[in-house]
Amino acid sequence: MTESRGAPEGAGRRIGVVVARFHEHVTAKLLEGALGGLRAHGVADDAVDVAWVPGAFEIPLVARQLASTGGYDALICLGAVVRGETAHFDLVAGEAARGIADVGRTTGIPVVFEVLATESLADAEARAGGAHGNKGWDAAEAALEMADLLDRLPGLTQPVQREGSTR
Repeated sequence: MTESRGAPEGAGRRIGVVVARFHEHVTAKLLEGALGGLRAHGVADDAVDVAWVPGAFEIPLVARQLASTGGYDALICLGAVVRGETAHFDLVAGEAARGIADVGRTTGIPVVFEVLATESLADAEARAGGAHGNKGWDAAEAALEMADLLDRLPGLTQPVQREGSTR
């Protein structure tokens, strides 16, 4: 049996982050958490590019654009969608999830989905540095683990060299 597991090793990694401005007081905290997690795992500040988009619905388009450059080892997608009185919540959250997943599947770049879909603003705040920690930090670790795992998968004689990566 062969078992592969990625490690959150950030040295030499290049990471793209797409952040929704809607509910910016929440998403800015998610971004802080993600940047802190990347730094803690060895990613240099100048190896991170951050792109702000209007809302969660717009994240997949920009993530696809970044992934298509071949210059990133992983992407992190951050947003917050809070349930309201209409079906808008379901549409935005569902399409953001589908679109972000499609980017990873079609490009082969790890794309981490951390778009909070919560019942209330308080629930979102609790996951952006509050009582439930910072899901941005978790997203950073997941992105690094996935990039490392893809480099380690059986059948590869050496790590995949992505444009702009020093690995």
